[in-house]
Amino acid sequence: MNQNATALIAEYWAVGLFVAAVVTLCVFMIGAASLLGGRSRGRSKSLPFESGIIGAGSARQRFSVKFYLVAMLFVIFDIEAVFLFAWSVAVREVGWSGFWGAAIFIFILLAGLVYDSRVGALDWAPKRRVRVDDSI
Repeated sequence: MNQNATALIAEYWAVGLFVAAVVTLCVFMIGAASLLGGRSRGRSKSLPFESGIIGAGSARQRFSVKFYLVAMLFVIFDIEAVFLFAWSVAVREVGWSGFWGAAIFIFILLAGLVYDSRVGALDWAPKRRVRVDDSI
């Protein structure tokens, strides 16, 4: 073995040992759970359970697209928080250029939020109808 290969093995042996330990632990836990787990069967065991309430109706209900839209918007703005947290940790190192980059980033996201609000992506209730009084 040459010196580079020895150095590479010496550098990565801990990672390999960690991966082997994790795989061994996972296999042990799955095996122990299958051997020691309960096997009781019954009518109530096969029912889905949610917060102590037995489900009623079909599980194939249609949900409004608003749920998915709000979930996507949450993910987008949650990722914004991750980027801004990383920026706040390194604010001294990035200086003014980093500040202006973060300011532009925030401005673009605020513009997106204003756009979402204007097109009604954040409106949950149906729009109110204006009643026209015919007695005038």
